[in-house]
Amino acid sequence: MKTNQKTLKKTRLQLLHQYYSYTGFYKFLGTSLKKALPPILIFIAALLAVNFFVININDLLIHVTENYSYFVVLSVFFASESLLGLIPPEIFIAWSDKTSNPIFYLSLLALLSYLGGVVSYFIGKAITKIPAIHDYLEIKMAKHIKNTRKWGGFLIVVGALLPIPFSITSIAAGMIKYSFTSYLLFGLLRFVRFYLYAIAIFSLV
Repeated sequence: MKTNQKTLKKTRLQLLHQYYSYTGFYKFLGTSLKKALPPILIFIAALLAVNFFVININDLLIHVTENYSYFVVLSVFFASESLLGLIPPEIFIAWSDKTSNPIFYLSLLALLSYLGGVVSYFIGKAITKIPAIHDYLEIKMAKHIKNTRKWGGFLIVVGALLPIPFSITSIAAGMIKYSFTSYLLFGLLRFVRFYLYAIAIFSLV
């Protein structure tokens, strides 16, 4: 009986492997990881370069904390996370370390990023109601959209964890009408990213 179960399990894994190989998922995954690694290294190098040769980041963050209210900083961050993620969240993570309660404000940043992603998701859904964009997606981008729908969960995971603007992946999820419940579930990894990045950034600034 146990042998049959192992054989069945192995067969399912083989079928899953064949499916991902056939649909190009592994190629997509490898490409995504290759694209994600350079930005991480570049950001760390840029952060160190600015800190040593331009301005002491620690002093800059203290200046921002002392001269701008938390509400203003958090509002700018939420707007950025809702609209294409124009400002790297790592800057705000570093800022939270200089606040009166770093863990609280780090958690608040993670929550605002998560909610900003939700706003972006609905922006994506709204965009598809524009006739010209709807036709473009359904006709010229049909094959790409089909594959994206297959791997929608992975798309969100990548956006939540890696230094790719979460807003952009959220807009894409909304445009392909990815399950909102599943989006909210996968999007929770955004909190994991903020805490992991904080461990590294707090030691740098």
